[in-house]
Amino acid sequence: MARLFRESRRDSASSASSNGFLPPAAASPAASALPSPFPELGVALSPADLREAAYEVLVAASRTTGGKPLTYIPQSSSAAAPASPASSTSSASSASLQRSLTSAAASKMKKALGLRSSASSKGVGSPGSGGKAAAPRRPATVGELMRVQMRVSEPADARIRRGLLRIAASQLGRRAESMVLPLEFLQQFKATDFPDPQEYEAWRTRNLKLLEAGLLIHPLVPLNKSDTSAQRLRQIIRGAYDRPLETGKNSESMQVIRSAVMSLAGRSHDGTSDGCHWADGFPLNLHLYQMLVEACFDNDDGTVVDEIDEVIELLKKTWVILGINEMLHNLCFTWALFNHFVMSGQVDIELLSAAENQLAEVAKDAKTTKDPNYCKVLSSTLSSIMGWTEKRLLAYHETFNTSNIESMQGIVSIGVSAARVLVEDISHEYRRRRKEDTDVARSRVETYIRSSLRTAFAQRMEEADSKRSSRNPTPVLSILAKDIGDLAIKEKNLYSPILKTWHPLASGVAVATLHSCYGNELKQFVAGLAELTPDTVQVLKAADKLEKDLVNIAVEDSVDSDDGGKSLIREMPPYEAENAIANLVKVWIKERVDRLKGWVDRNLKQETWNPGANRENFAPSSVEMLRVIGETLDAFFELPIPMHPALLPDLTAGLDRSLQLYVSKAKSGCGTRNSFMPQLPPLTRCEVGSKLLFKKKEKPQNLQVRTSQNGVTNGNDPLGLPQLCVRLNTLQYIRGELENVEKKIKTCLRNVESAQADITDGLDIKFELCQAACQEGIQQICETTAYKVTFYDLGHVLWDTLYVGDIASNRVEVLLRELDPILETISGTVHNKVRNRAITALMKATFDGFLLVLLAGGPLRAFTRQDSQIIEDDFRALRDLYLADGDGLPEELVDKASSQVKNVLPLLRADSESLIERFKRMMVESNRSASKSRLPLPPTTGHWSPNEPNTVLRVLCYRNDETATKFLKKTYNLPKKI
Repeated sequence: MARLFRESRRDSASSASSNGFLPPAAASPAASALPSPFPELGVALSPADLREAAYEVLVAASRTTGGKPLTYIPQSSSAAAPASPASSTSSASSASLQRSLTSAAASKMKKALGLRSSASSKGVGSPGSGGKAAAPRRPATVGELMRVQMRVSEPADARIRRGLLRIAASQLGRRAESMVLPLEFLQQFKATDFPDPQEYEAWRTRNLKLLEAGLLIHPLVPLNKSDTSAQRLRQIIRGAYDRPLETGKNSESMQVIRSAVMSLAGRSHDGTSDGCHWADGFPLNLHLYQMLVEACFDNDDGTVVDEIDEVIELLKKTWVILGINEMLHNLCFTWALFNHFVMSGQVDIELLSAAENQLAEVAKDAKTTKDPNYCKVLSSTLSSIMGWTEKRLLAYHETFNTSNIESMQGIVSIGVSAARVLVEDISHEYRRRRKEDTDVARSRVETYIRSSLRTAFAQRMEEADSKRSSRNPTPVLSILAKDIGDLAIKEKNLYSPILKTWHPLASGVAVATLHSCYGNELKQFVAGLAELTPDTVQVLKAADKLEKDLVNIAVEDSVDSDDGGKSLIREMPPYEAENAIANLVKVWIKERVDRLKGWVDRNLKQETWNPGANRENFAPSSVEMLRVIGETLDAFFELPIPMHPALLPDLTAGLDRSLQLYVSKAKSGCGTRNSFMPQLPPLTRCEVGSKLLFKKKEKPQNLQVRTSQNGVTNGNDPLGLPQLCVRLNTLQYIRGELENVEKKIKTCLRNVESAQADITDGLDIKFELCQAACQEGIQQICETTAYKVTFYDLGHVLWDTLYVGDIASNRVEVLLRELDPILETISGTVHNKVRNRAITALMKATFDGFLLVLLAGGPLRAFTRQDSQIIEDDFRALRDLYLADGDGLPEELVDKASSQVKNVLPLLRADSESLIERFKRMMVESNRSASKSRLPLPPTTGHWSPNEPNTVLRVLCYRNDETATKFLKKTYNLPKKI
C-alpha cells in the first residue's frame, strides 16, 4: 500500500505534454490546470486540434438520421434576426442542437451535484438588466452554447456544418458512427474552401494526424505487423507531411487513403461491426471526450453551466463514436470538476463538493469492472487527485488558515476517497490482506497529521532561532516550547474538528507528534548540559509546562476511545524535565557543599580563636561560614525551579554536614577530659610517725607540674583558657544561629512560586547533625577546659601543695585563690547560655581533683582521723566558691556535683579497724572464692564510693595509722614509698 501511495505522488508530480484543458479567460495565471492524467497520444495534436475534432464529432453525432436534408443555418443570421418560418423548419431537422435555452428551469444534475443555479443572474434581458448594451449576449440554443463553450469560430462551425451537409447529401441515411469524419472532411474540402493556405494546411495536417492517432497509434483493435492497409496508410501520411496532399472527392490520392482507412476502421473485436472505429481507441477517445466535457464549464468563471443537463444529453450522443460509457464519463467528469476547482484558485467550494459527489459514483463503478484500460486511467486520475491533495495535506498548516479553512474538509474528503478507491479497488496488496486490517481513511489522515505537524515544527524551530537576539536573550527551546504550545492549541481548535471525521483521535495524534519532535530536541539539549544555569532552568520549565499541556489535550481527546488514550500516552514518554532539573540542582548543591567544605578546611587552619576578634568573643570564621550558608540558601531559592520543597532536604543535608565538619574541627585538637587526667600513682602505705617532709626527689612520678596561669595565657596558645572559651562561644553561636537559618528557610519556602499555601505546615527543618555536634562539642569543650584548668594549669597546686606534708599548713585556700581569676575569665568570656555549663564542668573537675588528692595523692600525703574535720571544712569552702553567696551556681546543682565527695569524706573520719572490716566484707562479697587471709587487690575503677573496695583500700593507704599500715603490709605487702 505504501508503494501505491508513493507511485501516486510521483505520477502526480510528473509533467505531461498536454492537458487538454484551457483555463477560463478570467482565471489567474497562478491557478493553472493540473497535468492531464490520461496517457500521451504520441501525436502532435494541440488542445485546439483536439477541441475542433471533438466538436466535429459532437455536431455529426447530433444531426438527424431521417430523410430530410440537414440544412445549414449561420449562427450570425440566426442570432441577428427572428427566426423565419423557413429557418424554423430547417431548425427542426437539428432539434437537439437548436433547442431553445430560454427556459430557466432548475438543473436536475446541478441539484444532484449540490451546485446552485445561476441562470437568473445570467439571462439576457432578465428583469433588472435594463437592456444595457454592455451585458454579454447569452447563446439562444444548445448548439450555439456548445460552439461558444468549445471556442469554435463561426466560420469554422459553418464549414463543419457545410461539410456534414455535403456528406449527408452524398450518403443519405448513413449514421455518423459509420463514418470516418477526418476522411470524409478531407474528401469534401479543398484549399479553395479556406481563407488562406496556412489555415488549410493546418486543417489538413490535423485530420491526417487524427487518422494516424486513431487508426495506427491507438486503434480499437491492435494492428498486426503484416497488415498492408496500415503500412500503406502510414506511408501515405508520412508522405503527406513532406509534400502537399491533394484533397477532394475526385483526388486519386484520396481514393487510395479511403481504401486503406476504411479497411482499418472497419475492424472490430468480434469482426461483425458495421461501424467505423477511428476515434474509440484508448486513450484518444478520452482526450477527445475530455474536450467535450470542458464545455460543461463556463469560459468566463469556470463554473458549471446552468444548461448542464442539455449539454450532457448532447455529450452522450458521442459515446457510440468515441467508445465512451457511463463509467468513463463519470471518471472524466470527476476529473474536470476537480481540475476546475483547482483552476478557480481553490475558492469555488461548490466545484470541490461536486467533484466529491461525482467521485462517489466512480467508487461504485470501480467495484464493478476490472477492464485494464479503465483501471489504468482510473489509477492515473485518482493518483493525480490524491497527489495534489496530499501535497497540501501533508503540510496543511502551510495550506490552510482561518481564511480558507472551509475548503479543507472537502480536500481531505476527496483525497481520502481517492486513496480508498486506489487501495481497496486497485491495490493487489490490499486484496491479499484482510480488509478489516486496514482503515485507509484513518491511516491517510494520521499520515497527514504527523507529516504536517513535523513540517510545522521545523518551521517553528527556525522561527524560534531567528527570534533570539541580544534584545531577546530567551533560549531557543523556551521560545520553541511556547510556539509549540500555541501550535497545539491552534491544531486542536482549527484543524482537529475537521480531521476527526476520519480520525477520532486527531488531536491526540497531533500532540503526540509535537511531543516527540520537541522531545528529540530536548534530549539533545539535556545531553549537553553540565551545570545549572538560568537558561537551562528556563528551558526545562518551559518543556515541563509544554508536556503537561500536550498530555492534557491527548487525554481530553481520548476520553471516549476504546483504551482511554493509553496507546497515545505510551507514545509520549515523559520528558522528565523535572528529573533533569533535579539532577542539575543536585549537582549544583554538591558543588556548593564541596566548596563550603573546602572553605571550612582552609579557614579553620588559619583560625586563632582570639577572644579580642569581636565583642561577642566567638570565632570570625563562624560568622563568615554562616554568611556563606545564607548566600547559598538565597542562591538556591532564587533558582527559577518548580521543585524547591522537594530538593531542599538535599541542600540542608549538605549544609548540615558542612556545619558538622566545622564543629568537629573546632573541637578537634582540644583533647578530652581523659587527656588531662593524671595517671594514678602506685599504692603505698604510710610510714607511721614520719612527718612526711617534702623532698624533691620524692615528688610523685607521672604527675607533671606547671606554673600558675592566673587566668591568663599566651595569645598564641590555641588551648589557652580564653581560646577554649572562644571555641565554646563559637559552638553556642552556631547552635543559636541554626534557629535563624531554619526560620529563613521557611520564609523563603513560603515565597517561592512553586510553594503551596501550607507548604511549611508540619515541615521539620532541623540541622540534626550540626545540632548534635554542637551539643556534644560544647559538652566536650566544657569538660576539656575544666580538666585542663584543674589538672594541668592548677596541677602545681593540687599535686605539689594541697595537703602535702603538714595538712594544716597546706589547706585549700591556695586552690581557691588560683580558681578565682579563672572563674572571672570564664564568666567574662563565655556566653551566658553556656556559662553555667562551663563553670559546672570546672566545679566537677575541681571536686574530682580534690577527691583524687585524698585517694591518690601519692606517698607525700598521710591523713589521720583528726584531719577529717579540716578536710571537710576545706571542701565546704570549695563548694561555697561555686555557690558565691547565692550569685553562683544553683545549690541543687552544687549539691549534686559534691555528693560523691560527701559520701567519701565519712571514711576519713572512721577508725582503721572498722575500715579494715568493711573492706574485707566487701572483698568477700565480691570474691566468693577468695579466702579471708588471701584477698585479691581490688581494681581501680575511678568510681569513688564508700561501698567500693578500692576506695576504702585507698583511704587505708593514706591513713597515718599503725593498724592500717600493718594490714596493708600483711595483706598486700605494700611499700612505704615509691
